Amino acid sequence: MKKITTLLFTGLLFFLVNCNSTHQNVIFEQDFCNSIHRDTVTTLSEQLLPFKSIMKDKTGVYVLEEGDISMISRAWLSEYAEKTIDVQYFIFSADNVGLIACDYLLRAAERGVKVRLLVDDLLIESDADALLTLDAHPNLSIKVYNPNANLGKNIAQRIGSLITDFRGFNQRMHNKTFTVDGKVVITGGRNIADEYFDYDHEYNFRDRDVLLIGGISNQVKNSFDNFWDNPLSVDINRIVKPKNSHHTIQTRYNNLHNYACNPENFWPQIRDNIKNIPKAFEKIQNTGELIWLDSITFVTDEPGKNDGSKGLKGGGICTDALINLVKNATSSINIQSPYLITTELGQNLFSDAIKRGVKVKILTNSLASTDNLEAFNGYQRDRKLLLKLGIEIYEFKPNAEVRYKVMTGALQEKLNYTPVFGLHAKSMVIDQEIAVIGTFNLDPRSANLNTECATIMYSSKIAKNLHKIMEEETKPENAWKSTLTFNPDSAAGIMKRINARTRFIVPKKIL
Repeated sequence: MKKITTLLFTGLLFFLVNCNSTHQNVIFEQDFCNSIHRDTVTTLSEQLLPFKSIMKDKTGVYVLEEGDISMISRAWLSEYAEKTIDVQYFIFSADNVGLIACDYLLRAAERGVKVRLLVDDLLIESDADALLTLDAHPNLSIKVYNPNANLGKNIAQRIGSLITDFRGFNQRMHNKTFTVDGKVVITGGRNIADEYFDYDHEYNFRDRDVLLIGGISNQVKNSFDNFWDNPLSVDINRIVKPKNSHHTIQTRYNNLHNYACNPENFWPQIRDNIKNIPKAFEKIQNTGELIWLDSITFVTDEPGKNDGSKGLKGGGICTDALINLVKNATSSINIQSPYLITTELGQNLFSDAIKRGVKVKILTNSLASTDNLEAFNGYQRDRKLLLKLGIEIYEFKPNAEVRYKVMTGALQEKLNYTPVFGLHAKSMVIDQEIAVIGTFNLDPRSANLNTECATIMYSSKIAKNLHKIMEEETKPENAWKSTLTFNPDSAAGIMKRINARTRFIVPKKIL
């Protein structure tokens, strides 16, 4: 990813640990939190009360297209959670959004909410004391999934793990779920970092989440419990030990709170938008944008993905569910995936669908928009083969016009230019009757190695709405159409083209 060197609390370390060594309790010159007060009257239960009956049997669904709305929804839910918050992510960055997210989780814990944070080990690049400081709160627990690659390991141990257990080293938790009180869920493509919520000043992702209320929310919670209780998920304090410190835990917490309260870090207009979430929620109810479904499924892999008996293959529950949808398509398959790396199995699936008269249309990243050259090279190798099968392929433009629609207005007001955008949404529409929003990329890693999850919605209304958006994003102002005689690789710089070509040495089966 674009910000691997800053992933997961590297900046948090400064705010939690970096205090003046001559003072035990360091405070900022200005207390920014004095003027910020939480509404103690509003509750999540109160907001959900009108749906108490329908939530038992149906699931309220609202698709979160805009990064800004997806972020402030998480913030409001964290602020008004009453019992539990369960957070499961592949990436939880240390940038501005990540630090503010940590502050919201910590404040919830301080109110008595039980917070559980489960993160994958691979991309953690932080002094472990930052994680241990958060975990020290009695209401906040942190576990690390499959800690065989990074945290608490020196370089020799990491290399040893890679050599002796190559599959295990590459088996990661790619699930992304945010569950509050077991009643409300946000899940989809977004990790926790600036670029997933359109707040990065240089590069952002076009992504998509879905808000789920009641119904299958309990299934998502059960999935989280399954991962949390699995031996692959290990308490942070079993992996690393704290260093001696002259600074109190509370001092470190206060530093984080004050950072998040600083208006330069968290703009007042964003706080105002968070306060207005109940009004926005009322609006989507009144306009019918909140859709209640009884035909909806949350599909998730088991921890470990599969038993490993087939090496780097083996599939998984999510893989089987998506294959089944493709096999049963009758008229159209529309897909958005940041990576398009196909195996013989995938190629045959699409070929069979096209022979049945099904139109297959895929939007993926162009070389100019991608942040993953290894993955793009895997797609480059088979691009002409896929086109010959009859698949319509579109490649996302880094300056796609759609970015003006989905990029947060607050950031647009701050900048006199628009950052580059890359595609990160993982969505599929079948026959304009079934919509899928999840974490699954079209690549062998998602199919066989990483655990994934997806929400499958059997609703023509949701499917048609999503189909319309996906069609819009394949228009010439948003994407190039690749053909047997044209591809847009030349739109990328010469060095990026050369670098992409050198990635052919990476085997496709681990991409």
